[in-house]
Amino acid sequence: MNDEAQPEEAGAEDPDLDGTGAASPSGEPGDLSREAAIIETVLFLETEPLDLAALSRASGLGKDVVERALELLRDELSGPTHGLEPVQLGGGWTLAPKKELWASLRERYGRKSEQKLSKAALETLSIIAYSQPITRAEIEAIRGVSADNMMRLLMDRNLVQEVGKKDAPGKPVQYGTTRDFLKFFRLNSISELPRLDDVERERFALEEGEE
Repeated sequence: MNDEAQPEEAGAEDPDLDGTGAASPSGEPGDLSREAAIIETVLFLETEPLDLAALSRASGLGKDVVERALELLRDELSGPTHGLEPVQLGGGWTLAPKKELWASLRERYGRKSEQKLSKAALETLSIIAYSQPITRAEIEAIRGVSADNMMRLLMDRNLVQEVGKKDAPGKPVQYGTTRDFLKFFRLNSISELPRLDDVERERFALEEGEE
């Protein structure tokens, strides 16, 4: 009797593969524990959010594996004994404190751009966020006061930046929000901003029309 393994039997069920070419430490098909751990480590080491393509390059994993590993990581970190979670901020993935925990820790551990903003700064920032791209004169027309100080503050904290020039006489500079703005408010994109109520929407439209 020939003891040599038949070709179809050798590796017919490889316990080290999950069907995507990724190793499965537990030996079970579809187990992405190691891949989830790799993604968690990459997110911990990186200082800026990474999109799927960047995560794939950094981890050496395929995009489909990265997506599945992120889902597993999200599930595993959702328990009450974990303080961090993978979230999408500014179009990329990062590890961030859970919202309910960050609310109480922000004052102590927040960076300069995350320090409490005054009412005037928040009003100016909201005008820019909802009306961008917008010029300084248009901001002042809506607020009814000079925006110089607030603009300097918001730009110093990298929440606002120049985004171009308006096609109008004098080519005034237009401003918009930054990626740090999205991170500060835990938004993935501007489309996730809360809707304005009718009063605020009318106020913005009326004042802009008068400018």
